[in-house]
Amino acid sequence: MSPAWIFIGGLIAYPLVRVLIDAFSNANLVNPAVSGFAGLGNFATVTADPHFGGAVQHTLVWTAGSVVGEYAIGLGSALLLNRPMRGQGVFRMMTFIPWLVPIIVAGLTWGWMLNPDFGIVNRVLVDIGAVDTPINFLGDPDWAMPTCIFVNIWRSFPYYTISFLAALQAIPTDLYEAAAIDGASAPRRFASVTFPHLRSVSLIIVFIHIVWTAVNFDFIWVMTEGGPNYATNTLPIMIYRYSMKQFDVGAASALSTMMLIGTTLVFVVYYRYRRKLSEEIVG
Repeated sequence: MSPAWIFIGGLIAYPLVRVLIDAFSNANLVNPAVSGFAGLGNFATVTADPHFGGAVQHTLVWTAGSVVGEYAIGLGSALLLNRPMRGQGVFRMMTFIPWLVPIIVAGLTWGWMLNPDFGIVNRVLVDIGAVDTPINFLGDPDWAMPTCIFVNIWRSFPYYTISFLAALQAIPTDLYEAAAIDGASAPRRFASVTFPHLRSVSLIIVFIHIVWTAVNFDFIWVMTEGGPNYATNTLPIMIYRYSMKQFDVGAASALSTMMLIGTTLVFVVYYRYRRKLSEEIVG
């Protein structure tokens, strides 16, 4: 196991420890003369930033909107794909395609499609009379965040679909037959039979995607770079600006540490609920 532990230590442990050290140090990416113990100074710099509060709010909206949308559409599509139909394999394959598209490619492609001057989305909306003039989806502060969330849902919901579909196929058909004999309606069968068997997989993928979405940088950066007017500025975007624009590694590390604490709290909640769920299943 030594080679694996060395690899993990170099890839994860060392950078993590380095971030924690830099969070309490004066560190600059291009000026080695900036050094020394900073205490809580970097954290004070971050929290005093006028864009910090908005970034926290945008991160929560971005994460909650994406995860809720992905869960709802993923579950709905899984229920549809689990029903017998002609061409079932083709539909399942097509549903998984967005997840295979790299984030950079998806972001750039949707950026072109949503362009107010030559984008196909605005062209279709104008042609069918849905809008009178093209909408600047990524350039309007009111539209930018919902648009980013929509595109993220489009790309990520297939992961939920495949996970739910696997769980649905593992449910014994005898349970549905017994419920039908007892006179249970379709909504009742879903609430009493289907959903309880999806609780475990739901908990896992929701937790994973909360963390993945909250720390996601590239999707928003490719589409809006945190704009317009900081309307899509999230905490990962702020970390990038601190480190790669202002070269303030100390502030970037302090904000990264704050996000690490937040994701750790999410993990604690997940672990407690997971343990409770396991006890209920065993009991």
